[in-house]
Amino acid sequence: MTDRRALFTSFARGLGHTEEAFASLVRPPYSQSESLFQSECPACQSKACVTSCDEKIIVITDEGTPTLTFKQNGCTFCDACAVACEADVLSLEKGQNSTWLNAVFKISLDACVAHHGVICHSCKEPCIDDAILFNGLFNPVIDDKKCTACGFCMARCPTQAISYEAFALEA
Repeated sequence: MTDRRALFTSFARGLGHTEEAFASLVRPPYSQSESLFQSECPACQSKACVTSCDEKIIVITDEGTPTLTFKQNGCTFCDACAVACEADVLSLEKGQNSTWLNAVFKISLDACVAHHGVICHSCKEPCIDDAILFNGLFNPVIDDKKCTACGFCMARCPTQAISYEAFALEA
């Protein structure tokens, strides 16, 4: 598996793909507002949202607030982080984004091997929302109306051709 990933990654480097740092943060689901993250999370001692996540995608920023990383897995919207949140920053009853995350995912035409004639469905296979559509066997696109921004496609892409842009939650 790692040999295949290395092969596809070498293709992507040849296509000019470089890793990008993302300025905005993708917050865990069930969030109420950005201001609650800023005011309540830095004081939280337990960081229970991190330990409750079976997918291990919640990390704490230098500012002490939770964000998601999609390097290995995606969000299953399992509710565990909201149940564990002692400060009620994540709430099943009051949260804004219970079935989606505050990000829009994109596929790079340059880095995606399927856009260069290689049969690859690595991003489509884990997408339980059927949000990744193919024109025949090639040219995948993400249907923004179906995409919940769970991140599983990004974690599975062998060439890291999938990126996201986070958008701000309501204050």
